[in-house]
Amino acid sequence: MVAVEVVETSSLGDRSYLVTDGAVAAVIDPQRDVDRVFAAAGRRDVRITHVVETHIHNDYLSGGLELCRLTGAEYGVAAADEVSFARRPLVEGDVLEVSPQLRLRVLATPGHTFHHLSYVLEGDDGAVGVFTGGSLLFGATGRTDLLGQQHSEELARHQHASVHKLAEVLPDGAEIWPTHGFGSFCSASAVTGSSGTVGQQKKVNAAFRLSEDEFVEHTLGALDPFPTYYARMGARNTTGPQPVDLREPARVQPAELARRLRGADWVVDLRSRRAFSRAHLAGAISLGLDGPLATWLGWLTDWGTPLTLLGETPEQVAAAQRELVRIGIDRLTAAVGQPHELAMDASLVRSMPSATFADLAEAGPGTVVLDVRMRGEWRARHLKDAVHVPLFELRDRGHEIGDGVVWVHCSAGYRAAAAASLLAREGREVVFVDEEFDAAQQAGLPLVSDR
Repeated sequence: MVAVEVVETSSLGDRSYLVTDGAVAAVIDPQRDVDRVFAAAGRRDVRITHVVETHIHNDYLSGGLELCRLTGAEYGVAAADEVSFARRPLVEGDVLEVSPQLRLRVLATPGHTFHHLSYVLEGDDGAVGVFTGGSLLFGATGRTDLLGQQHSEELARHQHASVHKLAEVLPDGAEIWPTHGFGSFCSASAVTGSSGTVGQQKKVNAAFRLSEDEFVEHTLGALDPFPTYYARMGARNTTGPQPVDLREPARVQPAELARRLRGADWVVDLRSRRAFSRAHLAGAISLGLDGPLATWLGWLTDWGTPLTLLGETPEQVAAAQRELVRIGIDRLTAAVGQPHELAMDASLVRSMPSATFADLAEAGPGTVVLDVRMRGEWRARHLKDAVHVPLFELRDRGHEIGDGVVWVHCSAGYRAAAAASLLAREGREVVFVDEEFDAAQQAGLPLVSDR
């Protein structure tokens, strides 16, 4: 019996897949840390014989090439994609005979990229499901501007045609297994649900109820900026990323750590924002493991900036290291312990006040309210008289924030804590709001919309 196992990378909003007949397996869109794929194959006692990519990824480094090196599996990549390694060039109509019971039929589904492919899983009774990559997602589609704004409209038109093509050639009961759309910036709009079929998507996905022109307008109008590190991922994936090195990073001694905190290095506190609020090292940035660490760290830092991770345990540092190698951040150092253990002296240990929206409603004069959410979130609804500087722009636009105590909020607290720590590093007095944005209305704060 054919089975599909999901290999989740929730921090980047992506999924990879292992599909098997019980003896052999194919892998679709693997992440760079391939040991997770080996673990999935090992649990099922199957041999990996095929690895395929739906497209050249822009949000993470692929583990496909390394997985094939280690297993001898055949590597399938779109024939039209120019890569510098040996692969099986795939075009529409090709069939990958993984086993007599397991076949993958190639469909061309351009839109997310020009050469995007989907893979129809076929059993004895026809199509069982389809691996859609960045094409048809749950309640959405993949964004169409990753190759440049000059291509976004053309690719949006391709995307509309591709999702309709999938609906035409597949039965309503066919399962959909997308790579993107679980928080990834590769999604053009918000995703709904975690599973679905072609028939179900026909009822709920805007791509099926909108005309081509309406879909293009809808898709391009919903796009927020995407992380700047995406520009590096595609090129690395066409040349083939180097194998992952997950050995423990070098430890930093307290004197060196103090120097890095005072300098231009990035020292990242991996603990929860609440632990950070209680006590942290002055100059550290709050990007906890309980949120999209890799996305925001990759977006906010200058590429190549020396990076030090602060964790409570070696396991916490190892988890962060794994997150970061997925986007190509390989060289880092670490320090392990609580702030008071890592500080050269007690004056380096600080606290940062957190608050609720009800607290903000009671704040006195001289308060500056800073909203660090994305532009789409701001347009939908925001606090009256708030200053809007998305987190990814804060380092360049911090000077625009007026004098006074800065109360920072986002949608739930993670980005607010990161922003507050960046501002505190620059000497600003800050409070971060650690609460869901919906609580603002309950607190009686005035809300307005730009729509």
